Amino acid sequence: MKVRIKKLSQDAKMPKVEHHGDAGFDLYSNEEIILKPMQRALVGTGIAMAFEKGFEAQVRPKSGLAINHGLTLLNTPGTIDSGYRGEVKVILANLGETEYKIEKGKKIAQVVFNKIEEPEIEEVKELDSTSRGEGGFGSTGLE
Repeated sequence: MKVRIKKLSQDAKMPKVEHHGDAGFDLYSNEEIILKPMQRALVGTGIAMAFEKGFEAQVRPKSGLAINHGLTLLNTPGTIDSGYRGEVKVILANLGETEYKIEKGKKIAQVVFNKIEEPEIEEVKELDSTSRGEGGFGSTGLE
């Protein structure tokens, strides 16, 4: 699969992987924002992308920003559909106790590309039974 990237501003940074074989391509902020505790913001990356139908791009948090500063992404993973051609933006949230300055050109998230299937949806009157049944939301306990 080939991903085509268009820079929407001259100083936007291209997504890249840090180590050969990594799944996530780093995404970089194309603006400066100060996020106060419990605040969220839509942060532009300054890029748009195009890739083949049958794939999706998932925008995910950076673990270092999460553990060190309490930054995460709302709506994670955020899905970019193959037909979308607008700017890639990231919904950042500060769950930390101090404000965090998002600097232009710094890593804010990562994007992972996945092959997707388009299932056939069929309405039925009953579903087959399983040993799990309708159990969910902690039904198996913590031990």
